[in-house]
Amino acid sequence: MPDKQNFIRNFCIIAHIDHGKSTLADRLLEFTKTVEKKNLQNQLLDNMDLERERGITIKSHAIQMQTMFNNENYCLNLIDTPGHVDFSYEVSRSIAACEGALLVVDAAQGIQAQTISNLYLALENDLEIIPVLNKVDLDSANPEEVSDQIIDLIGCKREDIIWTSGKTGLGVEVLIKNIIEKIPSPSGNRKLPLQALIFDSVYNPFRGIEAYFKVVNGTISKGDKVKFFATGKSYIAEEVGILKFKQEKCESISTGNVGYIISGIKDANEVKVGDTITSIETPCDKPIEGFEDVKPMVFAGIYPVDTDDYEELRNSMEKLKLNDASLTFEPESSMALGFGFRCGFLGMLHMEIIQERLDREFNMNVITTVPNVSYYAYTKKGEIIQVNNPSDLPESNHLERVEEPFIKAQIITDSQFIGPIMNLCIEKRGILKNQVYITTNRVEISLEMPLSEIVFDFYDRLKSISKGYASFDYQPLNMQITHLTKVDILLNGEQVDALSSLIHRDNAFNIGKKMCVKLKTLIPRQQFDIAIQGAIGSKIIARETVKALRKDVTAKCYGGDITRKRKLLEKQKKGKKKMKQLGNVEIPQSAFLAVLKLNE
Repeated sequence: MPDKQNFIRNFCIIAHIDHGKSTLADRLLEFTKTVEKKNLQNQLLDNMDLERERGITIKSHAIQMQTMFNNENYCLNLIDTPGHVDFSYEVSRSIAACEGALLVVDAAQGIQAQTISNLYLALENDLEIIPVLNKVDLDSANPEEVSDQIIDLIGCKREDIIWTSGKTGLGVEVLIKNIIEKIPSPSGNRKLPLQALIFDSVYNPFRGIEAYFKVVNGTISKGDKVKFFATGKSYIAEEVGILKFKQEKCESISTGNVGYIISGIKDANEVKVGDTITSIETPCDKPIEGFEDVKPMVFAGIYPVDTDDYEELRNSMEKLKLNDASLTFEPESSMALGFGFRCGFLGMLHMEIIQERLDREFNMNVITTVPNVSYYAYTKKGEIIQVNNPSDLPESNHLERVEEPFIKAQIITDSQFIGPIMNLCIEKRGILKNQVYITTNRVEISLEMPLSEIVFDFYDRLKSISKGYASFDYQPLNMQITHLTKVDILLNGEQVDALSSLIHRDNAFNIGKKMCVKLKTLIPRQQFDIAIQGAIGSKIIARETVKALRKDVTAKCYGGDITRKRKLLEKQKKGKKKMKQLGNVEIPQSAFLAVLKLNE
């Protein structure tokens, strides 16, 4: 293993979703013989079943490759990053541990929204950018036109763009040559006190927590006494090593290299991604800067179906947070659902993935409440209340104003879909800011819109309107005044707090009505009538009734006086009345998610 700093290259692969990052990474691993032929498979670095099923990268994956170039042995540390907008935090963490980035663009699809977003992230961190045109072997590829788009975007020369194919392996040798020649070796001084940046961590049930780090200054060796800056706790480095296809132990890891540390940590709260590892004997003065904190965009409650599983759910969430630092959660309780957690996600796909991982990896059966965003309520007394839950909103007579988060959105699409996309954005209270034609038939639309409007079905509807040709990306903008209203759902006169939602005044009546209609189809029939009502304050705006199942109590009467039948029916009537007073209505999980699919 090359120990000299100038023979180390740290780089990541950034691109829009489905532009071939993971396939290109497979070819790099194959070319450098990092993985034996028998272990080769598609999406080699995507080690989660979910990633393979959906064909997307959810987690960043680090791996080390060795290659010979000009008779010198070079060490290449590659981090494959996700492309979806919901996992941009993973990308920011990977970029913090690199000196260069491969900007991969699909030769058929061209530059898309997330390409631009990830590029800006890399430029902010002063990374060396190598433009890569992938999938040039496709019949539908248009490499010349897409090359022009790349030149316009980053101002490079045409000969700087490397033509590759992740499928056939075309251009991989040239790519490795460019990585070695263009990406600078890591800066840093191995004589300085140890400073290492933790950029990821995983939970190993047998060995405790494994932290992945990049050494910025100094050297870390097996048996060293180290401490973590954020928690101030100290440990012994029981094992350090490098991240090959399988972890490889080594005696020490020096400046510029990437590796892992195992020190028997069992408590998930003791490892924080973005923290700095330093030595106890010669500590560094300050932690490494420039690591951004996660900003959750969407909030939802996660509750165990069985209330006895609360502690188990807490443990599962802590282990999941180790592996996904963008998940935030805090305890909360609900009248209808008992004890659970209020979780912050980066978007709807992120929320779906967390739910799926809780089920698959931890066997946790959970109920998820209606997702929403955080609002700020200003009372007449001058207090500022953060409203995460509909129940936190103060009464209207105490309320002065409410502010909601706005985002700056970019949509890149084919010009033939502009009309329907504009209609969708206006329906979602979007304000058009700019419209730029990238080429004759590709247009970039810039908008400002409320985050709450894109939380539910915006992305799905955008994809169906544009037949999959629109790409979407957003950044937080600011808080703006809004007119919010709380829509409650009542079942037999009792409010179900998990189904309450905060909605803009203009849409409240419409959504309240749709929710009642949807719930009528989802709530199973009982032996008594169930009234489903939508209410704003004390005003009922919609009502639907789930009719009772009727048992035929008169079946046993064969002829005789009508009073016999009447007596039985009266008795049934009294029973139903009593049942209505005492009966509980069980709400299925599908009802809590019904709000997300109101337009289906």
